[in-house]
Amino acid sequence: MTKKSKLTLGLKEDSSNRSNRRYSEQEKHSIIQEMISSGCTKNEIWQKYTGYKDHGQITRWMRKLGYNNNLKSKKFTFAIENIIMQKKKVLRSQAEESLENLQFKKRVEELEKQLKDAEMKAVAYSTMVDIAEKEFNIQIRKKFNTKPSK
Repeated sequence: MTKKSKLTLGLKEDSSNRSNRRYSEQEKHSIIQEMISSGCTKNEIWQKYTGYKDHGQITRWMRKLGYNNNLKSKKFTFAIENIIMQKKKVLRSQAEESLENLQFKKRVEELEKQLKDAEMKAVAYSTMVDIAEKEFNIQIRKKFNTKPSK
């Protein structure tokens, strides 16, 4: 390719123009890590390395290389992402614990209700036997000290 054809394509032959440069995977990682650790915006980092405004190249790299790009702010900080992930884990574990606690409380309430019902039935039965013994002058309850008949 001649010098003239390179200029028509918008490429400069000057090697100081880093925007046309191909970056290796390691360089891409280091640029993204620098952006994350410094707290600079993508445009600031891209301008530092190329001298031009970023048009989404760093975002494409981040997606391709598996970096999380879901934060709403333009500044990516690794520490913030870790804190968010830890809070989510804590909230999940608290939710699971609270769910278990709710299930246990519900079970305890159910068992207490069954116990009250059983106690009320026992009292009703005992009262019914007492009334029947008085009205009909018969002995319904067994005496405990008696010997069995032969």
